[in-house]
Amino acid sequence: MLLPEFDHFPYVNPQAPKGGTLRLADYGGFDSLNPFIMTGIAPSGIGLTHDSLMKANADEPFSLYGLIADSIDVSADKTQVTFTINPKAKFNDGSDITSADVGFSFDILKQHGLPIYRVYYQDVKKYEIINKHKISFYLRATDNRELPLILGQMPILSKEYWQKKDFSKTTLEIPVSSGPYTIESVEPNRNISYRLNPNYWAKNLNVNKGFYNFDRIVYDTYRDTTVAVEALRSGLIDIRVENEAKKWIKAQEWDLVKQEKIYAQKFRHHLPNGMQGFVFNLGRPLFQDRRVRQALGLVLDFEWINKQLFYGLYDRLTSFFDNSDFKAPPVPSSDEKKLLKPYLSELAPDVLIEHKEFSELSGREALRKAMDLLESAGWHVKDGILQKDGQPFVFSILLNSSAAPTWERVVLPYIGRLKRLGIQVSIKTLDTLSYKSKIDAFDYDMIVVAWGQSLSPGNEQAEYWGSLSADTPGSYNYSGLKNRAVDMLVKKISDAQDEKTLKTAVHALDRVLMSEYIVVPHWGSRWNRYLYWHTLDHPKTIPLLGTDVFTWWKKTN
Repeated sequence: MLLPEFDHFPYVNPQAPKGGTLRLADYGGFDSLNPFIMTGIAPSGIGLTHDSLMKANADEPFSLYGLIADSIDVSADKTQVTFTINPKAKFNDGSDITSADVGFSFDILKQHGLPIYRVYYQDVKKYEIINKHKISFYLRATDNRELPLILGQMPILSKEYWQKKDFSKTTLEIPVSSGPYTIESVEPNRNISYRLNPNYWAKNLNVNKGFYNFDRIVYDTYRDTTVAVEALRSGLIDIRVENEAKKWIKAQEWDLVKQEKIYAQKFRHHLPNGMQGFVFNLGRPLFQDRRVRQALGLVLDFEWINKQLFYGLYDRLTSFFDNSDFKAPPVPSSDEKKLLKPYLSELAPDVLIEHKEFSELSGREALRKAMDLLESAGWHVKDGILQKDGQPFVFSILLNSSAAPTWERVVLPYIGRLKRLGIQVSIKTLDTLSYKSKIDAFDYDMIVVAWGQSLSPGNEQAEYWGSLSADTPGSYNYSGLKNRAVDMLVKKISDAQDEKTLKTAVHALDRVLMSEYIVVPHWGSRWNRYLYWHTLDHPKTIPLLGTDVFTWWKKTN
């Protein structure tokens, strides 16, 4: 089918001025320009150098429009997907993008790329190159509604360039790439500069109108967010997305804000909040009892934290899909019960009951409930130390050094409350590279994690919670959850052919995940908070996914 014709997306300004430099902050440093492999850390903004077959619309749950591919055909039985490549498509060195590059990209990403590519592409049997501009992928007999679109999101790499390289190794060599920007200069762990490719073949394509309005985009590396805030005030960076409530409140008192030289603006978004929290490593014997995990969740005093540290700006997360219709309703539907019935003996006994502990208990009441749960799991306080079979309850929370100053404000009060139950907790802080190595190897007790969610949950759920990903180094199943009901539900989600079936499966998944207490839930907001210099402007229409800085522009007066 030919992809829809339209002039531009409704949330951009197609007449936006072009030119100027946008300076942004990065944290922790980088040591590789290959963002598609486990080893190394890639810089922020690297996605600007890579295009995919199709491009998403930020105003729709999961719709893609032609970019490198200008048409897509799906067979009636949904086992064959054919992409026709735009004959004008080129890499930044001027060479043609062909079906051979698409096939090569599929192979190299599946064989040597991040684990998520193997999960995503597992139902692809083979591909066939029809001609220079046409390629077909053959799928296993499956109801996976998203797979054709997931293939459309594949980043396209140059076969001519990469077949001469070891793709699995980190590199600081500037590669041939397919996106609107090319890498202008690199100073590892200091900065990276991207320059708009003047010969970018798709600059006037409808999906790109109003995007990529800056000639240069520069990311400078900062030690932590406090330094970055000072860099913003000094004019060294142009925009900061302010995720810290304290910094946001204090910014309202800046003279620069009062003088309207820096704007403090909130943008409403309609994305699910996903889940952020302290995540238990279920591979640690200490956390394998669900009652223990539930108890530690109760200890976090959100009401105090929100009032004392966050100025009341947040709501406690009570779902893995908060701020969306995919959040499980209080009472499970008959269809949910039908899905879960065969697995009830393996699930928490209260899986079909609304969980209110995190949202309704606080202070001493929560500590008493937590102590009851710990004692029921065989843990008792002796000489002020919580212990079981003579072994004390001791663990650590692992933090990335670039984020440690921010998180210690939350972690230390949490540790203080855990200490009241006789639990001994320490903080371990590592540099970004060492931290990533620990995360990839699941070598931690507890970490801070945020799982994002889309407007259309799908195949990514298997990577987040599926048993196959639990033992895959570098996967996003940070808790190591292995659960037959969850595996069934994530397959139901990817196979769902209509909205009702999808919602039922996601509601049931949300219910099971919440009942397993794999995370101590944090907080979320329906707003994105931006601090930016008055020299910038942005489209007035905000899409469902929230504002996109790459649709902004530099004012000309």
